[in-house]
Amino acid sequence: MIAAPPALRLPARTNLAEQVYATLKAEINDFQLVAGDRFSEVELGNRLGVSRTPVREALFRLRNEGFLDVEPKLGWFVRPIDFDKLEHLYDLRIVLELASVQRLCARTGERPGLEALKEIWLVPAAGRLTDARQVGANDEEFHATLVRAAGNPEMARVHWDVTERIRIIRHLDFTRLDRIEATYVEHAKILRAVIQRKADQAQLLLKSHIDQSKVEVRKITLHTLHEARARLAR
Repeated sequence: MIAAPPALRLPARTNLAEQVYATLKAEINDFQLVAGDRFSEVELGNRLGVSRTPVREALFRLRNEGFLDVEPKLGWFVRPIDFDKLEHLYDLRIVLELASVQRLCARTGERPGLEALKEIWLVPAAGRLTDARQVGANDEEFHATLVRAAGNPEMARVHWDVTERIRIIRHLDFTRLDRIEATYVEHAKILRAVIQRKADQAQLLLKSHIDQSKVEVRKITLHTLHEARARLAR
């Protein structure tokens, strides 16, 4: 049976499969569905108020992304978090972002998006946000903007794919105020170095920032998983 939030009805949209996909992915990312939770297509369809066809389409999409799997006669289940794969994705992220910052600092023309980043990250301490979801979204946009501004759309596409695949643990970095504070401080230093076209300094700061975040989110993820399993066992 699904160990998840109460029944809900999706809004009337043309692409129900996309809505089912987004709902389930959010529940997995928020640890409302955790590793080992099992459910059938019928149960899921009843809970979301949709037919089996969009449910199957969404489930197979999530399986292809590594979030779910299915066993004959036993139904669908949430896969355990693969920390080794996430480690590899973080390594790829670092390669992409360091290369992008190098290109960005070398660009002599327009560098789109940097002014918008200044308005979010170069603010007084009193103006900093504390909402975890919003800070998490702003963090993703900060790094994605640096890659997009470098001018290689294929690098930006691959980087965004990596962003979506690591979101399940990355967003937990902003559930602690000290990590939000660290993100503001570190982003400000990186951004100033990029604006001043100090490529070596920007790369050093960026790599240190991502490496530290990776360490912290792994610790927070393990703690969050423990709490989620304890909550569901009650």
